[in-house]
Amino acid sequence: MKAHLSSTSISGLLVSAAMMLSGSGVRAQTLMELYEAARDYDAAFQSARLQYEANLARAEQGKAGMRTAANLSAGLSYTDQDSNLSSLRRQIESRTVTASATHPLYRPANQAAYDQAIKQVEAAKVQLEVAEQDLVLRTSQAYFDVLGAQDNLLAVQAQRNAVTEQLASAKRRFEVGTATIVDTRQAQAAFDRIEAARVQAENDLAVKRLALDQLVGRAGTRPLSLAAPVRLAPVPGDVNRWVEDAQTGHPNVRSAKTNLEIAELEVTRAQAGHKPTLDATASQSVTQTPKGSASSAVVNRVSSTAVGLSFNLPLFAGYATQNRIRETLALSDKAKSDLESAKRTVAQNTRSAYFNLISGLSRVEALQAAETSAQSLVDSTRLGYQVGVTVNQEVLDAQSQLFNSRRDLALARYEVLLGGLRLKQVSGSLNPDDLKPINQMLVKP
Repeated sequence: MKAHLSSTSISGLLVSAAMMLSGSGVRAQTLMELYEAARDYDAAFQSARLQYEANLARAEQGKAGMRTAANLSAGLSYTDQDSNLSSLRRQIESRTVTASATHPLYRPANQAAYDQAIKQVEAAKVQLEVAEQDLVLRTSQAYFDVLGAQDNLLAVQAQRNAVTEQLASAKRRFEVGTATIVDTRQAQAAFDRIEAARVQAENDLAVKRLALDQLVGRAGTRPLSLAAPVRLAPVPGDVNRWVEDAQTGHPNVRSAKTNLEIAELEVTRAQAGHKPTLDATASQSVTQTPKGSASSAVVNRVSSTAVGLSFNLPLFAGYATQNRIRETLALSDKAKSDLESAKRTVAQNTRSAYFNLISGLSRVEALQAAETSAQSLVDSTRLGYQVGVTVNQEVLDAQSQLFNSRRDLALARYEVLLGGLRLKQVSGSLNPDDLKPINQMLVKP
Protein backbone atom coordinates (compact mmCIF):
# COMPACT_ATOMS: atom_id res chain seq x y z
CA MET A 1 0.00 0.00 0.00
CA LYS A 2 1.23 3.48 -0.86
CA ALA A 3 1.77 6.11 1.77
CA HIS A 4 -0.94 8.32 0.34
CA LEU A 5 -4.47 7.76 -0.97
CA SER A 6 -4.72 10.20 -3.83
CA SER A 7 -6.31 7.70 -6.21
CA THR A 8 -9.01 6.58 -3.80
CA SER A 9 -12.15 8.62 -3.21
CA ILE A 10 -13.00 9.39 0.37
CA SER A 11 -16.64 8.35 -0.08
CA GLY A 12 -15.66 4.93 -1.36
CA LEU A 13 -13.42 4.41 1.64
CA LEU A 14 -16.21 5.47 3.98
CA VAL A 15 -18.64 2.97 2.48
CA SER A 16 -16.04 0.20 2.58
CA ALA A 17 -15.16 0.96 6.17
CA ALA A 18 -18.82 1.04 7.19
CA MET A 19 -19.44 -2.35 5.61
CA MET A 20 -16.37 -3.82 7.24
CA LEU A 21 -17.23 -2.46 10.68
CA SER A 22 -20.93 -3.36 10.58
CA GLY A 23 -20.90 -6.65 8.79
CA SER A 24 -21.87 -7.05 5.13
CA GLY A 25 -24.76 -9.33 6.00
CA VAL A 26 -26.85 -6.47 7.40
CA ARG A 27 -28.67 -4.10 5.05
CA ALA A 28 -27.75 -0.45 5.50
CA GLN A 29 -30.47 2.01 6.48
CA THR A 30 -31.31 5.49 5.28
CA LEU A 31 -31.90 8.43 7.59
CA MET A 32 -35.63 8.44 6.82
CA GLU A 33 -35.91 4.74 7.57
CA LEU A 34 -34.21 5.10 10.94
CA TYR A 35 -36.40 8.09 11.77
CA GLU A 36 -39.54 6.06 11.14
CA ALA A 37 -38.15 3.34 13.41
CA ALA A 38 -37.39 5.90 16.13
CA ARG A 39 -40.91 7.35 15.81
CA ASP A 40 -42.37 3.95 16.67
CA TYR A 41 -39.85 3.11 19.40
CA ASP A 42 -38.46 6.19 21.14
CA ALA A 43 -39.79 6.39 24.69
CA ALA A 44 -39.66 10.19 24.86
CA PHE A 45 -41.76 10.58 21.73
CA GLN A 46 -44.21 7.90 22.85
CA SER A 47 -44.57 9.75 26.15
CA ALA A 48 -45.27 13.00 24.29
CA ARG A 49 -47.86 11.30 22.08
CA LEU A 50 -49.66 9.82 25.10
CA GLN A 51 -49.53 13.20 26.82
CA TYR A 52 -51.15 14.66 23.71
CA GLU A 53 -54.00 12.16 23.94
CA ALA A 54 -54.40 12.94 27.65
CA ASN A 55 -54.49 16.68 26.90
CA LEU A 56 -57.22 16.15 24.32
CA ALA A 57 -59.30 14.23 26.85
CA ARG A 58 -58.71 16.97 29.44
CA ALA A 59 -59.82 19.61 26.96
CA GLU A 60 -63.04 17.71 26.30
CA GLN A 61 -63.76 17.83 30.02
CA GLY A 62 -63.83 21.62 29.84
CA LYS A 63 -66.63 21.48 27.27
CA ALA A 64 -68.92 19.50 29.58
CA GLY A 65 -70.09 22.63 31.40
CA MET A 66 -72.00 23.79 28.30
CA ARG A 67 -73.80 20.50 27.76
CA THR A 68 -76.92 19.02 29.28
CA ALA A 69 -76.39 17.00 32.46
CA ALA A 70 -78.78 14.13 33.25
CA ASN A 71 -79.12 12.03 36.40
CA LEU A 72 -81.11 9.00 37.49
CA SER A 73 -81.68 8.31 41.17
CA ALA A 74 -83.63 5.68 43.07
CA GLY A 75 -84.50 5.25 46.74
CA LEU A 76 -86.04 2.65 48.99
CA SER A 77 -87.22 3.40 52.54
CA TYR A 78 -88.94 1.29 55.21
CA THR A 79 -90.79 2.91 58.16
CA ASP A 80 -92.21 1.14 61.23
CA GLN A 81 -94.71 3.36 63.15
CA ASP A 82 -95.99 2.43 66.61
CA SER A 83 -98.21 4.93 68.54
CA ASN A 84 -99.24 4.82 72.22
CA LEU A 85 -102.60 6.34 71.26
CA SER A 86 -103.56 3.44 69.08
CA SER A 87 -103.02 -0.24 69.04
CA LEU A 88 -102.52 -0.07 65.30
CA ARG A 89 -98.97 -0.58 64.16
CA ARG A 90 -98.17 0.79 60.72
CA GLN A 91 -95.45 -0.50 58.46
CA ILE A 92 -94.74 1.80 55.48
CA GLU A 93 -92.44 0.95 52.58
CA SER A 94 -91.71 3.62 49.94
CA ARG A 95 -89.91 3.34 46.60
CA THR A 96 -88.87 6.39 44.56
CA VAL A 97 -87.29 6.75 41.09
CA THR A 98 -86.34 10.19 39.77
CA ALA A 99 -84.88 11.24 36.43
CA SER A 100 -83.63 14.83 36.14
CA ALA A 101 -81.85 16.97 33.59
CA THR A 102 -80.23 20.40 33.70
CA HIS A 103 -79.14 22.52 30.76
CA PRO A 104 -77.16 25.74 31.26
CA LEU A 105 -78.76 28.79 29.67
CA TYR A 106 -76.48 31.47 31.03
CA ARG A 107 -73.26 30.45 32.74
CA PRO A 108 -70.39 32.78 31.77
CA ALA A 109 -67.86 30.77 33.76
CA ASN A 110 -68.78 27.61 31.87
CA GLN A 111 -68.59 29.42 28.56
CA ALA A 112 -65.07 30.63 29.40
CA ALA A 113 -64.09 27.07 30.36
CA TYR A 114 -65.46 25.85 27.03
CA ASP A 115 -63.37 28.41 25.15
CA GLN A 116 -60.34 27.41 27.21
CA ALA A 117 -60.85 23.79 26.21
CA ILE A 118 -60.63 24.74 22.54
CA LYS A 119 -57.37 26.58 23.21
CA GLN A 120 -56.02 23.62 25.17
CA VAL A 121 -56.51 21.42 22.11
CA GLU A 122 -54.33 23.84 20.13
CA ALA A 123 -51.72 23.79 22.90
CA ALA A 124 -51.69 19.99 22.91
CA LYS A 125 -51.03 19.92 19.16
CA VAL A 126 -48.15 22.35 19.58
CA GLN A 127 -46.57 20.22 22.30
CA LEU A 128 -46.71 17.15 20.08
CA GLU A 129 -45.18 19.15 17.24
CA VAL A 130 -42.29 20.15 19.50
CA ALA A 131 -41.69 16.50 20.40
CA GLU A 132 -41.73 15.50 16.73
CA GLN A 133 -39.21 18.21 15.80
CA ASP A 134 -37.00 17.12 18.67
CA LEU A 135 -37.12 13.52 17.47
CA VAL A 136 -36.17 14.55 13.92
CA LEU A 137 -33.13 16.42 15.20
CA ARG A 138 -32.10 13.73 17.71
CA THR A 139 -32.30 11.01 15.07
CA SER A 140 -30.28 13.07 12.61
CA GLN A 141 -27.70 13.89 15.28
CA ALA A 142 -27.28 10.22 16.22
CA TYR A 143 -27.12 9.24 12.53
CA PHE A 144 -24.34 11.69 11.71
CA ASP A 145 -22.54 10.94 14.97
CA VAL A 146 -22.08 7.38 13.72
CA LEU A 147 -20.92 8.57 10.30
CA GLY A 148 -18.52 11.00 11.95
CA ALA A 149 -17.11 8.26 14.17
CA GLN A 150 -16.68 6.08 11.07
CA ASP A 151 -14.81 8.90 9.31
CA ASN A 152 -12.57 9.38 12.31
CA LEU A 153 -11.78 5.66 12.49
CA LEU A 154 -11.14 5.61 8.75
CA ALA A 155 -8.69 8.51 9.07
CA VAL A 156 -6.91 6.76 11.95
CA GLN A 157 -6.72 3.51 9.99
CA ALA A 158 -5.34 5.31 6.95
CA GLN A 159 -2.71 7.01 9.09
CA ARG A 160 -1.87 3.68 10.69
CA ASN A 161 -1.39 2.09 7.28
CA ALA A 162 0.84 4.98 6.21
CA VAL A 163 2.84 4.83 9.43
CA THR A 164 3.24 1.06 9.04
CA GLU A 165 4.56 1.54 5.53
CA GLN A 166 6.93 4.27 6.67
CA LEU A 167 8.14 2.14 9.57
CA ALA A 168 8.91 -0.74 7.24
CA SER A 169 10.65 1.62 4.82
CA ALA A 170 12.71 3.17 7.60
CA LYS A 171 13.84 -0.26 8.78
CA ARG A 172 14.86 -1.25 5.25
CA ARG A 173 16.80 1.97 4.77
CA PHE A 174 18.55 1.50 8.10
CA GLU A 175 19.50 -2.04 7.21
CA VAL A 176 21.12 -0.98 3.93
CA GLY A 177 22.76 2.01 5.57
CA THR A 178 20.90 4.81 3.78
CA ALA A 179 19.11 6.07 6.90
CA THR A 180 19.84 6.47 10.60
CA ILE A 181 18.23 4.77 13.55
CA VAL A 182 16.50 8.07 14.31
CA ASP A 183 14.13 7.60 11.36
CA THR A 184 13.23 4.13 12.57
CA ARG A 185 12.56 5.29 16.11
CA GLN A 186 10.48 8.21 14.89
CA ALA A 187 8.37 5.88 12.77
CA GLN A 188 7.98 3.43 15.68
CA ALA A 189 6.88 6.21 18.02
CA ALA A 190 4.36 7.40 15.44
CA PHE A 191 3.03 3.86 15.06
CA ASP A 192 2.54 3.50 18.82
CA ARG A 193 0.64 6.79 18.99
CA ILE A 194 -1.63 5.93 16.10
CA GLU A 195 -2.33 2.49 17.57
CA ALA A 196 -3.63 4.13 20.74
CA ALA A 197 -5.74 6.49 18.65
CA ARG A 198 -7.17 3.51 16.76
CA VAL A 199 -8.37 1.87 19.97
CA GLN A 200 -10.02 5.09 21.08
CA ALA A 201 -11.66 5.62 17.68
CA GLU A 202 -13.07 2.09 17.63
CA ASN A 203 -14.52 2.56 21.11
CA ASP A 204 -16.05 5.91 20.14
CA LEU A 205 -17.70 4.32 17.10
CA ALA A 206 -19.10 1.48 19.23
CA VAL A 207 -20.58 3.98 21.70
CA LYS A 208 -22.16 6.06 18.91
CA ARG A 209 -23.66 2.93 17.36
CA LEU A 210 -25.16 1.89 20.69
CA ALA A 211 -26.77 5.32 21.06
CA LEU A 212 -28.31 5.07 17.60
CA ASP A 213 -29.46 1.49 18.24
CA GLN A 214 -31.16 2.56 21.47
CA LEU A 215 -32.89 5.48 19.78
CA VAL A 216 -34.38 3.46 16.90
CA GLY A 217 -34.86 0.16 18.72
CA ARG A 218 -32.67 -1.87 16.36
CA ALA A 219 -29.44 -3.75 16.88
CA GLY A 220 -26.53 -3.36 14.48
CA THR A 221 -27.75 -0.29 12.60
CA ARG A 222 -25.70 0.71 9.57
CA PRO A 223 -26.27 4.30 8.42
CA LEU A 224 -25.59 4.96 4.76
CA SER A 225 -22.81 7.45 4.05
CA LEU A 226 -23.07 10.56 1.90
CA ALA A 227 -22.53 9.97 -1.79
CA ALA A 228 -19.75 11.79 -3.60
CA PRO A 229 -19.66 14.48 -4.77
CA VAL A 230 -21.54 16.22 -1.95
CA ARG A 231 -23.38 19.37 -2.95
CA LEU A 232 -24.54 21.50 -0.05
CA ALA A 233 -27.33 23.94 -0.77
CA PRO A 234 -26.87 27.60 0.22
CA VAL A 235 -28.97 29.11 2.97
CA PRO A 236 -32.23 30.44 1.46
CA GLY A 237 -33.45 33.90 2.39
CA ASP A 238 -31.94 36.45 4.76
CA VAL A 239 -31.75 36.34 8.54
CA ASN A 240 -34.51 38.90 9.08
CA ARG A 241 -37.01 36.81 7.13
CA TRP A 242 -36.09 33.75 9.19
CA VAL A 243 -36.56 35.75 12.40
CA GLU A 244 -39.96 37.05 11.32
CA ASP A 245 -41.15 33.55 10.46
CA ALA A 246 -39.80 32.22 13.76
CA GLN A 247 -41.58 34.86 15.84
CA THR A 248 -44.91 33.86 14.33
CA GLY A 249 -44.56 30.15 13.61
CA HIS A 250 -42.25 28.71 16.25
CA PRO A 251 -44.07 26.22 18.51
CA ASN A 252 -42.80 27.94 21.67
CA VAL A 253 -44.19 31.28 20.51
CA ARG A 254 -47.49 29.75 19.47
CA SER A 255 -47.67 27.89 22.77
CA ALA A 256 -46.98 31.09 24.73
CA LYS A 257 -49.64 32.93 22.72
CA THR A 258 -52.16 30.17 23.44
CA ASN A 259 -51.26 30.26 27.13
CA LEU A 260 -51.92 34.00 27.13
CA GLU A 261 -55.36 33.47 25.59
CA ILE A 262 -56.10 30.76 28.17
CA ALA A 263 -54.98 33.11 30.96
CA GLU A 264 -57.25 35.87 29.67
CA LEU A 265 -60.15 33.43 29.61
CA GLU A 266 -59.28 32.48 33.17
CA VAL A 267 -59.77 36.14 34.10
CA THR A 268 -63.20 35.95 32.48
CA ARG A 269 -64.01 32.84 34.52
CA ALA A 270 -62.97 34.58 37.72
CA GLN A 271 -65.05 37.68 36.92
CA ALA A 272 -68.03 35.42 36.29
CA GLY A 273 -68.08 34.73 40.02
CA HIS A 274 -70.03 38.00 40.41
CA LYS A 275 -72.54 37.18 37.68
CA PRO A 276 -75.83 35.27 37.95
CA THR A 277 -76.50 31.87 36.42
CA LEU A 278 -79.62 30.52 34.77
CA ASP A 279 -80.35 26.86 34.08
CA ALA A 280 -83.29 25.02 32.56
CA THR A 281 -84.35 22.07 34.68
CA ALA A 282 -86.67 19.12 34.16
CA SER A 283 -87.46 16.09 36.33
CA GLN A 284 -89.73 13.08 36.37
CA SER A 285 -90.36 11.30 39.69
CA VAL A 286 -92.35 8.19 40.55
CA THR A 287 -93.08 7.24 44.17
CA GLN A 288 -94.73 3.95 45.08
CA THR A 289 -95.97 2.86 48.51
CA PRO A 290 -96.97 -0.82 48.32
CA LYS A 291 -98.14 -1.00 51.96
CA GLY A 292 -100.23 1.68 53.49
CA SER A 293 -100.64 -0.13 56.84
CA ALA A 294 -100.62 -3.54 58.40
CA SER A 295 -104.27 -4.14 57.45
CA SER A 296 -104.32 -2.54 54.04
CA ALA A 297 -102.82 -3.80 50.79
CA VAL A 298 -103.66 -0.72 48.73
CA VAL A 299 -100.80 0.38 46.47
CA ASN A 300 -100.29 4.15 46.41
CA ARG A 301 -98.45 5.35 43.25
CA VAL A 302 -97.61 9.01 42.72
CA SER A 303 -96.01 10.35 39.52
CA SER A 304 -94.85 13.96 39.19
CA THR A 305 -93.21 16.00 36.44
CA ALA A 306 -91.48 19.35 36.91
CA VAL A 307 -90.07 21.76 34.34
CA GLY A 308 -88.65 25.11 35.27
CA LEU A 309 -85.79 27.59 35.49
CA SER A 310 -83.14 27.81 38.18
CA PHE A 311 -81.70 31.27 38.87
CA ASN A 312 -78.78 31.95 41.16
CA LEU A 313 -77.16 35.27 42.05
CA PRO A 314 -73.99 35.24 44.20
CA LEU A 315 -74.02 38.00 46.80
CA PHE A 316 -70.93 37.56 48.95
CA ALA A 317 -68.25 34.86 49.04
CA GLY A 318 -65.89 36.23 51.68
CA TYR A 319 -63.81 38.20 49.13
CA ALA A 320 -62.82 34.94 47.44
CA THR A 321 -64.04 36.13 44.05
CA GLN A 322 -62.23 39.48 44.27
CA ASN A 323 -58.94 37.85 45.19
CA ARG A 324 -59.39 35.23 42.49
CA ILE A 325 -59.73 38.04 39.94
CA ARG A 326 -56.54 39.69 41.22
CA GLU A 327 -54.72 36.37 40.92
CA THR A 328 -55.83 35.74 37.34
CA LEU A 329 -54.97 39.30 36.28
CA ALA A 330 -51.43 38.83 37.60
CA LEU A 331 -51.14 35.49 35.81
CA SER A 332 -52.39 37.09 32.62
CA ASP A 333 -49.66 39.73 32.83
CA LYS A 334 -47.15 36.96 33.46
CA ALA A 335 -48.35 35.17 30.32
CA LYS A 336 -47.78 38.37 28.33
CA SER A 337 -44.21 38.54 29.63
CA ASP A 338 -43.68 34.87 28.80
CA LEU A 339 -44.85 35.51 25.25
CA GLU A 340 -42.45 38.40 24.82
CA SER A 341 -39.63 36.31 26.30
CA ALA A 342 -40.39 33.45 23.91
CA LYS A 343 -40.25 35.81 20.93
CA ARG A 344 -36.89 37.24 22.02
CA THR A 345 -35.41 33.82 22.70
CA VAL A 346 -36.58 32.46 19.36
CA ALA A 347 -35.20 35.50 17.52
CA GLN A 348 -31.82 35.10 19.20
CA ASN A 349 -31.65 31.36 18.55
CA THR A 350 -32.66 31.85 14.94
CA ARG A 351 -29.96 34.43 14.31
CA SER A 352 -27.36 32.20 15.98
CA ALA A 353 -28.42 29.15 13.94
CA TYR A 354 -28.46 31.19 10.72
CA PHE A 355 -24.95 32.60 11.13
CA ASN A 356 -23.62 29.26 12.38
CA LEU A 357 -24.90 27.68 9.18
CA ILE A 358 -23.31 30.42 7.06
CA SER A 359 -20.05 29.88 8.93
CA GLY A 360 -20.31 26.12 8.46
CA LEU A 361 -20.67 26.47 4.69
CA SER A 362 -17.61 28.73 4.58
CA ARG A 363 -15.70 26.22 6.69
CA VAL A 364 -16.55 23.45 4.24
CA GLU A 365 -15.16 25.51 1.37
CA ALA A 366 -11.99 26.22 3.34
CA LEU A 367 -11.53 22.56 4.23
CA GLN A 368 -11.97 21.55 0.60
CA ALA A 369 -9.09 23.85 -0.28
CA ALA A 370 -7.12 22.51 2.68
CA GLU A 371 -7.61 18.94 1.46
CA THR A 372 -6.26 19.83 -1.96
CA SER A 373 -3.26 21.57 -0.41
CA ALA A 374 -2.63 18.67 1.95
CA GLN A 375 -2.64 16.24 -0.97
CA SER A 376 -0.06 18.36 -2.79
CA LEU A 377 2.07 18.50 0.35
CA VAL A 378 1.98 14.72 0.68
CA ASP A 379 3.08 14.26 -2.92
CA SER A 380 5.93 16.73 -2.48
CA THR A 381 7.26 15.38 0.80
CA ARG A 382 6.98 11.80 -0.40
CA LEU A 383 9.02 12.62 -3.48
CA GLY A 384 11.52 14.54 -1.38
CA TYR A 385 11.87 11.61 1.00
CA GLN A 386 12.60 9.27 -1.91
CA VAL A 387 15.41 11.50 -3.13
CA GLY A 388 16.70 12.21 0.35
CA VAL A 389 15.63 15.87 0.64
CA THR A 390 13.04 15.38 3.41
CA VAL A 391 13.00 13.06 6.41
CA ASN A 392 10.51 10.38 7.37
CA GLN A 393 8.79 12.52 10.03
CA GLU A 394 7.93 15.19 7.50
CA VAL A 395 6.24 12.61 5.31
CA LEU A 396 4.26 11.27 8.26
CA ASP A 397 3.20 14.78 9.30
CA ALA A 398 2.05 15.56 5.77
CA GLN A 399 0.05 12.34 5.53
CA SER A 400 -1.50 12.93 8.94
CA GLN A 401 -2.52 16.42 7.83
CA LEU A 402 -4.16 15.00 4.71
CA PHE A 403 -6.15 12.35 6.56
CA ASN A 404 -7.21 14.82 9.23
CA SER A 405 -8.29 17.32 6.56
CA ARG A 406 -10.47 14.69 4.92
CA ARG A 407 -11.99 13.72 8.23
CA ASP A 408 -12.61 17.35 9.22
CA LEU A 409 -14.18 18.03 5.83
CA ALA A 410 -16.60 15.13 6.26
CA LEU A 411 -17.48 16.24 9.80
CA ALA A 412 -18.01 19.81 8.60
CA ARG A 413 -20.44 18.59 5.94
CA TYR A 414 -22.41 16.67 8.55
CA GLU A 415 -22.49 19.74 10.76
CA VAL A 416 -23.83 21.86 7.89
CA LEU A 417 -26.62 19.36 7.25
CA LEU A 418 -27.47 19.32 10.95
CA GLY A 419 -27.21 23.10 11.03
CA GLY A 420 -29.84 23.35 8.32
CA LEU A 421 -32.17 21.19 10.41
CA ARG A 422 -31.43 23.24 13.54
CA LEU A 423 -32.22 26.46 11.70
CA LYS A 424 -35.58 25.08 10.65
CA GLN A 425 -36.22 23.85 14.19
CA VAL A 426 -35.47 27.18 15.88
CA SER A 427 -37.61 28.93 13.27
CA GLY A 428 -40.46 26.47 13.86
CA SER A 429 -40.64 25.02 10.35
CA LEU A 430 -38.89 21.67 10.84
CA ASN A 431 -40.85 18.57 9.85
CA PRO A 432 -40.00 14.96 8.86
CA ASP A 433 -40.14 15.84 5.15
CA ASP A 434 -36.98 17.91 5.63
CA LEU A 435 -35.08 14.63 5.92
CA LYS A 436 -35.93 13.64 2.34
CA PRO A 437 -33.36 15.95 0.65
CA ILE A 438 -30.68 14.52 2.93
CA ASN A 439 -31.88 11.02 2.12
CA GLN A 440 -31.30 11.73 -1.56
CA MET A 441 -27.69 12.66 -0.84
CA LEU A 442 -26.89 9.24 0.64
CA VAL A 443 -25.25 6.32 -1.11
CA LYS A 444 -27.90 4.18 -2.74
CA PRO A 445 -28.52 0.97 -0.75
